[in-house]
Amino acid sequence: MRRLLRTLAASAFACLLMPLSAAPSSATTTSAQASPIGMTSGFYGDPSSGPAAWAAANPGDGRAAAIRDNIASRPMARWFGAWSGDIGAAVGSYVGAADAADKLPVLIAYNIPGRDACGGHSGGGAGTPAAYQSWISAFASAIGSRPALVVIEPDSLGDFSCLSQAQIAERNGMLRGALAQFRDRAPNTWTYLDAGNPAWIGAATMAQHLDGAGAREAHGFSLNISNYFTTGENTAYGNAINSALSSSYGYTKPYVVDTGRNGNGSNGEWCNPGGRRIGAVSQTGGGGGAEMLLWLKTPGESDGNCGVGGGSAAGQFLPEVAYKMIFGY
Repeated sequence: MRRLLRTLAASAFACLLMPLSAAPSSATTTSAQASPIGMTSGFYGDPSSGPAAWAAANPGDGRAAAIRDNIASRPMARWFGAWSGDIGAAVGSYVGAADAADKLPVLIAYNIPGRDACGGHSGGGAGTPAAYQSWISAFASAIGSRPALVVIEPDSLGDFSCLSQAQIAERNGMLRGALAQFRDRAPNTWTYLDAGNPAWIGAATMAQHLDGAGAREAHGFSLNISNYFTTGENTAYGNAINSALSSSYGYTKPYVVDTGRNGNGSNGEWCNPGGRRIGAVSQTGGGGGAEMLLWLKTPGESDGNCGVGGGSAAGQFLPEVAYKMIFGY
């Protein structure tokens, strides 16, 4: 009954979340038919996250309580890629646990071929477009009719400088295919293409990249994943992207901001900079135009072998970095 009552209210709630400037379209109408937020009672906290696992394994460490209370207990996204093994089983188990708790899971699909091709710190991905299609189809099917938020392939639209036009077209085709899989197989999932961050590429160019990747079919776009820019800087950028989408393509989209590590803003470095701080916890709204503020990159997880995370691998949990991020030093 609780799920049914939330579903009945979902359409009105979703309309409130859409930008005021959005013109009616088939894309926004589809999003309004099922609100995963309205179907659940808050965001899901990952009990097996890096900080949660570390705190549980190191109860006697003087940093454990602070990391448990300020990071591990907060709702955050779980990333899925080749390391997840059987993707259908991994996603199904995670979404099933969230559904049993009546909470909304946030998932990140990170397995596109040529992943982080220009940056190189998080390279990898599926071996071929066909392999990716099978992987993302299984991902969407595992969610099924259960409510979820899914960010599709962080960084995939941020840097085309090392890609040929044929590679760009191939990547766009894979992203459009991914959106179609979620549309057809996961009707209560809101999908987001990633739009980088305010210091990467201009808003008009990002709007072009989003549209080329099929943003009309997505619920929205994400900003600041694994970066440190303030929420205000991101909402200004997100609003500028929407202005460009509106003027050039005739539509706008809701957007979410990764606030996991933006409490002190950016110092101009992106790879494990020191002196950063956790930001606002996951929440709907957030002011300035964002649909939601979400912890997408886990605080304390390394960006790669660089900065204060020297000697670590991307995604590795670093307790000392996490501890310092709680206090901003």
